[in-house]
Amino acid sequence: MDTRARARDPAPMAMQDLRSGDHDFAAALRQWRRARGLSQLDLALSIDISARHLSFLETGRARPSRDMVHLLSEALLLPRAARNGLLSKAGFAPVYPASPLAADNLKPFRAMLQEMMARHAPNPAMICDRHWTILDANDTARALLSPLHGEEREMNIVRMLAQSPLAPEFIVNYSEVLEEMTGRIRLEALEAGPDPVLTALLRLLEQASAQFPPPRGASPRSPIVPIIVRAPAGELRFLSAIAHFGTSEDVTVRDLRLELLFPADDVTAEAMRAL
Repeated sequence: MDTRARARDPAPMAMQDLRSGDHDFAAALRQWRRARGLSQLDLALSIDISARHLSFLETGRARPSRDMVHLLSEALLLPRAARNGLLSKAGFAPVYPASPLAADNLKPFRAMLQEMMARHAPNPAMICDRHWTILDANDTARALLSPLHGEEREMNIVRMLAQSPLAPEFIVNYSEVLEEMTGRIRLEALEAGPDPVLTALLRLLEQASAQFPPPRGASPRSPIVPIIVRAPAGELRFLSAIAHFGTSEDVTVRDLRLELLFPADDVTAEAMRAL
């Protein structure tokens, strides 16, 4: 083992009583490593420490330094919120701010989002958090989604799609949309790592997909899956574009997504202009 590895590979505190936070960190580190499909040796080599020391970190026999947490976070490609969580479990202050969306320091960002939604009118636009709960929407999007809200005024897109009894009737190509959304959430859950909320949402989609499987045939799949909904103006077809905001260090901003729906045919475009 080279000298750089030794510098990061201190002797473990094997006989010392450990705080509960040490066990929280150890468990979180194991979860993230397994979620990324890495062996202890793979992860240890990527940050230039021994597999033995990584094993001690994962069992709570050694405590990480702040620098070690940063190294592990980089190697595991953790999102900002997860890096804060790993730091907290190791007993350190979070690095990345997590401001409420209504905070004064995010006022310019909110103004930008509002302008983007306003410019997109009369087409539907909505702002969602990382778990696909709608935080804001323009009037067209609110009207479009109103049949799926239910008595509880549900605002989570995944739960509306998977649980609303009206969804299979309202969305013409329901099984295709379910399949596309299931694939998207499955990928997000893989990238995000341990996240019980995303796991629960994925389970709902998989249960709905089992009830409404997409047709399987020999014909080639379409390269584009529109969202087709039944409306008083007839069948409306939309294509979806999702914008993420990667230039901010704020956890709240990094987790947001702006979904913009565009008319996929002339009939839908005319219906949107008539609103």
